[in-house]
Amino acid sequence: MSCGNNAATSEYVSADSLYQQQDSVFSHADEFSDTIEIKYAKGLKVEYRPDGVHVTISNPDPSAKHSKSEEIIVTQASQRFVCTTALQLGNFEALGLEEKIVGMNSLRNLFSPRIKQQMKSGATIKIGKEGNFDIETVIAARPDYIFVSASKHGGFEALKDCGIPLISHHGYKESSPLGQAEWIKFIGLLTGETRRANAVFADIEQKYLKLSEEVAQSIVHSSAPMPTVASGRQLRDGWYVVGGQSYMAQVFRDAGARYIMSDNEDSGGTTLDFEAVYAKSVCADFWQIDGAFDGEFSLQALAGEDARYADMAAYKNGRVIFCNLSHTPYRELAGVQPHYLLADFVKVFHPEILPHYEPKYYKLIK
Repeated sequence: MSCGNNAATSEYVSADSLYQQQDSVFSHADEFSDTIEIKYAKGLKVEYRPDGVHVTISNPDPSAKHSKSEEIIVTQASQRFVCTTALQLGNFEALGLEEKIVGMNSLRNLFSPRIKQQMKSGATIKIGKEGNFDIETVIAARPDYIFVSASKHGGFEALKDCGIPLISHHGYKESSPLGQAEWIKFIGLLTGETRRANAVFADIEQKYLKLSEEVAQSIVHSSAPMPTVASGRQLRDGWYVVGGQSYMAQVFRDAGARYIMSDNEDSGGTTLDFEAVYAKSVCADFWQIDGAFDGEFSLQALAGEDARYADMAAYKNGRVIFCNLSHTPYRELAGVQPHYLLADFVKVFHPEILPHYEPKYYKLIK
């Protein structure tokens, strides 16, 4: 059992105190097991056999239940990888292993200081954009593996011509916040940094579970009704919302709010009829949205998109929670930092629980 699960003592430690800890998790990595066990991720299965560690990779999205699974046998640590999505990069960032990324997709917004420096020095090279990868550049990077995603628009088929093994990284398809973050254990296994991966995940798990437990206890002892939260807004052909079975919907629940679209069966984002979603959202206590915006996004800017937004209760009461994708490394790190994502919403829904916490991704706008 990992040390993260043995940390409880008779002395009570609040979630707020845990989030103030600044100690490097890496410095305690030697205290953890070098064996990987998967507890939450539905798309990973790890088995230790005489000929190596067998990893079965599948797409955890229920709509992809008939998709073919992959198996990789890990016999030694690998040192050179190509990433084609921001979340894949974030998995390496969470472990402090950016130096192992030798090739990277050309992201619209790149936040990692180390990858920026590695690109400047030539240690990490750009391999092009989705659908237009430079095969010669990929081969020149000499990666051991290339990470790809399940995206139908990624143009990853062309990478098969490189002769370099492709690995599907389905972490973003996990509907459990801790399941999505647990894919860092896979990176730890491939790089030979299993102790570090176990240490980092144990810290994430401890903070997430501790905070969600405090929220649950607070709700039990409160006479106030549970706040409601709406999500998304009009994008092109309809109102884009997070699915009722998605990881974000789970974060809402764990943060102590009732998601108005909880009866929706989608495990990812989905587009629904504007009027139908608006009718449910107009009286919601809070409203979660995100988007890439130059400068400071405001309530006025939001109403400028559609005048009907100004009639929503969350808008009127200044309870719109926004993540600016142009200013925060959300796409890179939120998937491997569900404890911070949870804390952001707890800070808004139940601020008394985390009085000293400073939001990392989502904040109320004015």
